[in-house]
Amino acid sequence: MDVPQTGICTDQRLLTGERPSFVLALLKNGEPFFFTKHVYVLTTFSALAPVIEAYGFTADGISIESFGTGLINRTWKVVSAGKEYILQKINQRVFTQPHNIAHNHQLIAAYLKEHAPGYLFVAPLPTLNGEALVYHEGEGYYRLFPFVGGSHSKEVVTTPGEAFEAARQFGQFTRLLSGFDVTSLKTTIPSFHDLSLRYRQFLDALANGNKTRMAEAKEEVDGLLAQKGIVEQYERLIHNPDFKRRVTHHDTKISNVLFNSQNKGLCVIDLDTVMPGYFISDVGDMMRTYLSPVNEEEKEFSRIEVRDDFYKALVEGYYSEMQSELTATEKRHFFFAGQFMIYMQALRFLTDHLNDDAYYGARYEGHNLVRAKNQLVLLQRLLEKKEILQQVISF
Repeated sequence: MDVPQTGICTDQRLLTGERPSFVLALLKNGEPFFFTKHVYVLTTFSALAPVIEAYGFTADGISIESFGTGLINRTWKVVSAGKEYILQKINQRVFTQPHNIAHNHQLIAAYLKEHAPGYLFVAPLPTLNGEALVYHEGEGYYRLFPFVGGSHSKEVVTTPGEAFEAARQFGQFTRLLSGFDVTSLKTTIPSFHDLSLRYRQFLDALANGNKTRMAEAKEEVDGLLAQKGIVEQYERLIHNPDFKRRVTHHDTKISNVLFNSQNKGLCVIDLDTVMPGYFISDVGDMMRTYLSPVNEEEKEFSRIEVRDDFYKALVEGYYSEMQSELTATEKRHFFFAGQFMIYMQALRFLTDHLNDDAYYGARYEGHNLVRAKNQLVLLQRLLEKKEILQQVISF
């Protein structure tokens, strides 16, 4: 089959699900294209040649294809000489300082190599010139990782066992870095989980946002204002010396854990958001994304629930690594982690709705309002079970 430099392919092999190894999902100008069942957009080796060649690869015997379902960075799987790699382009609209990411990766890799040599840390590979990143003129920054053979990731948490394994992996990552100088890490996304900032942005949207949408969302606005105590609690905690700043992943969805063939956790990945933070960011994100069988896109709110056995598995998995590391104050606020993260995400969705979907965008009218309502229901479901769920936590 003739392959264009960039273009639409309707070859029957692709339409029937056969994917040649050179298929690379791109839109023109290098923008990502998430292919459907019937259409692929292709590119040849030459489109990535300046990047690939920096690692010593040539066009001979190499295959490159789009990989994964991530929405931030663009990812490809590279196979050459029987070895597999993951190539990523860093999204500079999200990560404006790619060298800060590389800095953090290098420091953490060096620390773990010395203090936890048996830990599987998937660090970027250096170029032939020893650089951590490749800059492709007009395109941006790229990096290459070794592919972890025999591993797989998951998009959805389907069993308590998976919740346990993921929580254990994120807990282990933070525990192994407990002796690391957290102040040496650079911030990769400023104020990423700053609840005080998100609340101020919400208030600003109330003052300056779309008045029609504000009136339509009055119930949700009132609901968020009524829960302001979560912000006040957060502000007290971050000024408490017993609430420690730690090496924190900040994006603990299940897809950022690699599993082996026995569904046991191997390691955490996607470390671009690793920076100084608080344990409630990691635990809260797990609660927000593991406890309910449906995510924030669900419009049928009756399907939103908090599953007790998944909560118990999450606690046990995280505590299996972090129980001796967490302070008494942190342990008392383990449940609060879920309130913190779910409330913050509800704030962000409703703020964006009031600001005419300027940040997240919307696939349909009222999309971010639906998301905000969804998260408010999840928060309510969590609070309804507070007394029961807190009995799971050992102080």
